[in-house]
Amino acid sequence: MTPTTTDLATAAPASTAADPRVRSRRRRNRLLVRLCQLAIVVVFTGGWELAVRAGWLEEFTYGRPSEVLTQLRTWIEHGTEVGSLGFQIWVTMEEALIGFAIGVSLGIVCGVALGRIQFLADVFGPFIKMMNSIPRIVLGAIFVMWFGLGINSKIALVIVLVFFAVFFNAFQGTREVDRNLIANARILGASQQKVTWQVVVPSAMTWIIASLHIAFGFALIGAIVGELLGAQHGLGLLIETAKGTFNPSGVYAGMLIIAVIALAAEWLITLLEKRLLRWRPPQLSNTPDL
Repeated sequence: MTPTTTDLATAAPASTAADPRVRSRRRRNRLLVRLCQLAIVVVFTGGWELAVRAGWLEEFTYGRPSEVLTQLRTWIEHGTEVGSLGFQIWVTMEEALIGFAIGVSLGIVCGVALGRIQFLADVFGPFIKMMNSIPRIVLGAIFVMWFGLGINSKIALVIVLVFFAVFFNAFQGTREVDRNLIANARILGASQQKVTWQVVVPSAMTWIIASLHIAFGFALIGAIVGELLGAQHGLGLLIETAKGTFNPSGVYAGMLIIAVIALAAEWLITLLEKRLLRWRPPQLSNTPDL
């Protein structure tokens, strides 16, 4: 049996990836990247600490990295003004995760539906564009008035932020599906429902997964902004309290915790992406990570 062009194209990257020299080169490249990243962190934090100690930056305004670590240790050992640090992290994560799950689900369903049905796109398109143009800070204030200072107002804001991030990608991904694939499926007798779930959604999955990287960042932003507008617990409340007491170390400590959560979430989403998109050719699936 003579191998096809597709077989040869697929086998070539696989054989290259199995080459020990290629794997060694990749390991060295990853190590170099991590060392450069570590060097950037050390230079930035070291320069910041040095600039404050030398009097080039005012400590009252800019704080110091060492004081940020001290603030974190204090929160861990003795808790915060509004409770334990773990509970504040949990509250913010609960708001972000619930809103993220609902927003992603709604974004995918609505994006695919409007992408597949032109009539729905014509009817709801102007309303979606109008809602997307409303400043999120205004919506956050409205949700606080509607739902109070509990987690419901934060979840509502997260849903809105995540929905639009996912919706537009799902919509565009649905519109970009190869029409030949859809036509072939219909020729083989597939119903509209089967075409949607077995052809359109898998084809648009690359767009949808790509939107998740941005969407979780928006989920954290929505939770934190909602807490800044008014909350009883959460990381946003910690940052707002630190700002109100002129404690820059507390503000930076809260930001550091949020950054760690965001990096962990990005790592998990990347693992999900690699698992769900294993069918992609190596030259597409092995794209450089940011």
